[in-house]
Amino acid sequence: MSDQITEQPEAEEDEEFIPRRTVLRQIDAALEADDATQLEQLLEPMHAADIADIIERLDPADRRKFLQLYSIEMDGEILSEIDEAIRDEVIEALPKEVLAEAVREMDSDDVVDLIEDMDEGEREEILAALDESDRAAVEQSLTYPEYSAGRLMQSEVVTAPPHWTVGETIDFLRAEDWLPEQFYHIILVDPRRHPVGYVALGRLLASSRPIKLTDITEDSFRTISATADEGDVAYAFNQYHLISAPVVDNDERLVGVITIDDAMSVLDEEHEEDILRLAGVGEDSAITDTVMETLRQRLPWLAVNLATAVIASLVIAMFEDTISAIVALAVLMPIVASMGGNAGTQTLTVAVRALATKSLSGGNVMRVVRREAIVGLLNGLAFAIVMGIVAWIWFGGVSLAAVIAIAMVVNLAIAALAGILIPLALEKVGADPALASGTFVTTVTDVVGFFAFLGLAATVLT
Repeated sequence: MSDQITEQPEAEEDEEFIPRRTVLRQIDAALEADDATQLEQLLEPMHAADIADIIERLDPADRRKFLQLYSIEMDGEILSEIDEAIRDEVIEALPKEVLAEAVREMDSDDVVDLIEDMDEGEREEILAALDESDRAAVEQSLTYPEYSAGRLMQSEVVTAPPHWTVGETIDFLRAEDWLPEQFYHIILVDPRRHPVGYVALGRLLASSRPIKLTDITEDSFRTISATADEGDVAYAFNQYHLISAPVVDNDERLVGVITIDDAMSVLDEEHEEDILRLAGVGEDSAITDTVMETLRQRLPWLAVNLATAVIASLVIAMFEDTISAIVALAVLMPIVASMGGNAGTQTLTVAVRALATKSLSGGNVMRVVRREAIVGLLNGLAFAIVMGIVAWIWFGGVSLAAVIAIAMVVNLAIAALAGILIPLALEKVGADPALASGTFVTTVTDVVGFFAFLGLAATVLT
C-alpha cells in the first residue's frame, strides 16, 4: 500500500445555502483589484438574497466600492432583500437611474417597505420613478397605519367574477401581460369588488374547462382588514396555513393581497425582536451596526441591570455579620441565586414565546401557571437533595445542608412563578413582556434567593 497521503480539498462551510468561503475570497480579491467584470461573473449565478447577504457583511468602505463596481447590476430583487439597517446607505450610493430602474421592477409592497421610513424628498424621488398606477397603489398603502396589513399588502391582485368557468379564467390569464411574477390564488369578487372566495392555481389547472370557479373554491378563504396589525396577520397565516389572503378596506372592498413570504417575514422579525429584547440589546440591533450604535442600544439596559444588582447587594448587606461568621455562606449563596435565575429564565422564555404566538390566553393561563409552579417545586426538591448532600460532605454541617436545601426549594418555586406571572402582568398592563420581563425576573430570583438562604442561615445557624 502506498504511504502517499492524498491532499484533501479545503473544508467547505457546512451550510448548504450560503456562498462558499472560496467564492467570498474571490469576491474580496475582485474588490481589491477593482475588477467589475470578475465581480459580475462571481455574482451572476447567485440568488438575490445571497448577494444582499454579501453586501451586508462588508464594512462601509468595501460596501461603497462594491456598489460602485456592481451598481449597474443592482435590481429590485436584491434591493428588497437588503437589511433595513444599511438600506439607506445602499440607496444613497446607487446612481439615480439605477435606483429608478430597480424600483420599477419591485412589487408595490416592496416599494412601500423601501420608502416608508424615508423623508419626504427621498420618498418623492422614488415615487417619481414609478408608473402612475403603481405610484397610486404605493401612496394608498402609505395611508394605512405603520405595521398594518395595508402596509404589508401588494396591490397587484388577480381577480375574476364568480360566474366564470375554468376555461374563461385560463384564457384571461394567458391574454394578460400585467400579471404579478408570483401569485397563488385567483380571488373571486362580486360587482362591488367584495371578495367572495378564491381558487388555487393548482386546482384551476387540474380542473376541466367547463367547471365553474365557484365549484372549486378553497375552504381556507378568509379576508384580512387593511388596518389589522401585521403581527395578527402573521399569526393568521401560521395558524390557518394560508398561502395568500385578500386585504379589504372598511367597506369590505378588495384593496390588495398578502402572500406567505411577507407574512413569514413579519413572523421572523417578531421572533428576532423578542430574542433581542430578552437579551436587552435593543430590537433594532444588527450585525452592521457601528460601535456607537451598538453602545447606545446596550448601555441603558446594562444600567438597569446595575440598579437591580444593587438591590440584590443590599439584601446581602443585611446579613453581613452572618456571612462574616459563617464563610461557607459566601461560597454557597451564588449557587442558590444562579439556579433560581436559570429556572426563571427557562419559564420566562416559554411564557414570552407563548404570548407572542397567542397560545397562552385566558382559557389556559391557570393551567400553565399551575404546571410551572409544580415543575418549579419539583425541580427545587430534586436540587435541594443534591445541594444538601454536597453541602453536608463539603462543610460537614447538617444544619447548613438543610438551610441550602430549603432555600433551593423556595427559590426555584418562586423563580418558576415569577417567570410566568411577570410577563403575564406586563402583557395585562400593555407593556412588552419580551422587553422588560428579564430584568424583573432576575431581580426577583436574586432577592428571593439571597433572602431565603441568608435569612434561614441567620435564623438557624447563629
